[in-house]
Amino acid sequence: MRIREMTINDYEEVYRLWASAGITLKKSDEREEIEKMLKRNPNTCLVGEKDGKIIAAVMGGFDGRRGYIHHLAVQPSLQGQGYGGQLLKELERRFTQMGVKKVHLFVVDTNKEVIGFYEKNGYIQRDELIPMSKTLLDEI
Repeated sequence: MRIREMTINDYEEVYRLWASAGITLKKSDEREEIEKMLKRNPNTCLVGEKDGKIIAAVMGGFDGRRGYIHHLAVQPSLQGQGYGGQLLKELERRFTQMGVKKVHLFVVDTNKEVIGFYEKNGYIQRDELIPMSKTLLDEI
């Protein structure tokens, strides 16, 4: 798999990949919002290609202190073959080069397969933390 930085020209193909992989997509995943993410994080939004097709994608965000992983997905027919791990390792390498000391991500608590994937890659569940959110603008 060849890993490269995601561009806005990849949007339609990546969006289809996310949908096919079961990622919950919202208004914040529309083209304009992803374009903003890519402008803020050009080095940490990545795609993996095989035979000229995007088979994996991840968006990494950096807030100046911590790294955040969003929408890591692999084409369903290719899951379990190491592509997700390769993409994750490359993102972690880039975060490390930026001086990021800690990375956070969110997984739906019923998604045991994905939880297992991240645990296998060294991530731990934080029992002392409770995720909290507040909607500032409607995302309908």
